[in-house]
Amino acid sequence: MINIPPFDATAQYKSIAAEIEQKVCAVMAGGRYIMGPQVKEFEIQFAQYLNCEQVISCNSGTDALHLALRALKIGAGDEVITTPFTFIATTEAIGIVGATPVFVDVELSSYNIDPQLIESKITEHTKAIIPVHLYGRPCNMTAIMEIARKYNLKVIEDVAQACGATWEGKQVGTIGDVGCFSFFPTKNLGCFGDGGAIATDNSIIAERVEHLRRHGGKIKYQHEELGLNSRLDTLQATVLLVKLQHLNRWNVARTQIAEYYVNKLSDVENIALPIVVQEGNSVWNQFTVRILHKQRNYVQKFLQEKGIGSMVYYPIPLHLQQVHSDLNYPLGSLPVSEQLSHEVLSLPMFPELPASSQKVVVESFREALANIYLSSNVR
Repeated sequence: MINIPPFDATAQYKSIAAEIEQKVCAVMAGGRYIMGPQVKEFEIQFAQYLNCEQVISCNSGTDALHLALRALKIGAGDEVITTPFTFIATTEAIGIVGATPVFVDVELSSYNIDPQLIESKITEHTKAIIPVHLYGRPCNMTAIMEIARKYNLKVIEDVAQACGATWEGKQVGTIGDVGCFSFFPTKNLGCFGDGGAIATDNSIIAERVEHLRRHGGKIKYQHEELGLNSRLDTLQATVLLVKLQHLNRWNVARTQIAEYYVNKLSDVENIALPIVVQEGNSVWNQFTVRILHKQRNYVQKFLQEKGIGSMVYYPIPLHLQQVHSDLNYPLGSLPVSEQLSHEVLSLPMFPELPASSQKVVVESFREALANIYLSSNVR
């Protein structure tokens, strides 16, 4: 039976197993499991990759957002504008510091926050904007930064799904005040567990994140404020050091797969393919199509029965989640995000996806859509 997963971490591991195992075993033999030299080395190399001043690693992308908000002194009574069409970590971090998320709907074409709707949501309590570069596609950072400068707002980029993407020649995560990265295993740059980092050109922000991530102290056993235990462990840093050397190659492979999908599916009716970015580049953490006319669930089930995995990111927008019911966003208040939640489907996407599997995905996907067309004609 065919077995094509939406993502396969083992395939990537096999391609670099010898290099990874040698370096990980050296760490285990050396005994520096917390804040070993590989952590600082990764921070330096990742900052060089991004072309930014400083990177401070932490234990997850969620903590990166939390630490960024804390470092910018955003808290109770403050509002942070963001998208409802993303993973809960984005608003989780906002809520944890005591601030309130304010949702702005997304663009149907890009799935990202719609800059044209941001200004109408700004109040005297607004302190920051968190754009999310969803599925690996960069947001319109030119428009977002213009608004931020006009109203003196901070910009925290959520780059969890877009490591390596660019906008107008700059790496996403280095355009706003802070960039927040996740190294969850399914990300373009993923470790063997949880991991994260913040990137910034502001030394004051970097210094405060550095203190907050290790219990709020500048000196060991001396604590100025309540912080977190949010250090990236040495083993994960070692894995990331190896993988960082392959990131560009892997992102090119993702782009080639995306181009194949677009080429082979461009004539299929009743779907909307992702649009190529003109002002930068996507790194295709996901290849997400829209299945029109309420047929998404049928297509997903059809692919599953064929042995092809697919994912729905995200079936319930954040403004309709129970955890945010107190924010009073009724059904219909953010119509594009709600529409997308019923239409989006992410096809298999990882750098090691064989050409033969890509072909099977395309053929099966076309077959599913053809079945829908035939059944509608029969009626």
